[in-house]
Amino acid sequence: MPVYSVYIVSKSGGLIFHSDFPSMPRVEVEKTFSYPLDMTLSYQNVLKRVVVVFGQRDGVCVGHAVMAVNGVTVNGRLLEDGRDVEAVVADEANYPLSIRFGRPRLTTNERIVLASTFHSFYAIASQLSPEPKSSGIEVLEAGAFRLHCFQTVTGIKFIVLADARQASLEPLLRRLFELYADYALKNPFYSLEMPIRCELFDTNLQAAVEQMERTGISNV
Repeated sequence: MPVYSVYIVSKSGGLIFHSDFPSMPRVEVEKTFSYPLDMTLSYQNVLKRVVVVFGQRDGVCVGHAVMAVNGVTVNGRLLEDGRDVEAVVADEANYPLSIRFGRPRLTTNERIVLASTFHSFYAIASQLSPEPKSSGIEVLEAGAFRLHCFQTVTGIKFIVLADARQASLEPLLRRLFELYADYALKNPFYSLEMPIRCELFDTNLQAAVEQMERTGISNV
C-alpha cells in the first residue's frame, strides 16, 4: 500500500520534518466551458494562485486552483504567454474555454499550521478519554487516506499518511523513530526542536518507505 507523506512534530507542536512521496495522488480535472463561466475565480495572494472561490461542478471544487487554460500553463495570475488569467476568463471572445483545475500543493506555512493543529487535537483526544493516561490519536480514517501517529515518551510525534486500505503502520513508525534517533539525535550539530536537515536521514527514510511498499509492512 502506498505511503503519501511523513511528518515529524516536536513536543511543542512545531513541524520539524515533512516529506511527500511520488505515490501522493495529484487531483486534476479539465473541463471545457461556455460563456459565461458558471463559477467565480479569484487570485489569492496567500496561495499565489487563481482559485475557485464560488460554485463547483463535475469534480471542480471551491479551493481548486487554475493550472492551465487551453493547454497554456498558469504561473501565479498569468499564463505563460503573459496574459492575465482573470481577463482571459472574463472575455467572451475566448470561449469555448478549456480550463484545467487542480488541488494546489500545501505551502510550508500551511504545513506548519496543520502540524500545530494536529498537536492540539492529539492533546484534546487524550483529555477526552474516559480512561486515565490514554494515548491521543493513533489512527484517523478518512475516505481517501488513513493517518497513523506514533508519539514517543519524549513527546515527538511521527505521522504517516497512507492509503486508506493500510491497516497498520506501527513497524514503519517505529523504524522512523530509530532513524530519527540515529541520524538526528546522535548528530552533534542537531538541536532539539529544530528542523531536521540531514541527507542520511532523508536517504534512509526513503529506503524504509520503499521497502515497506515493495515487501510489506512486516519487513521494514
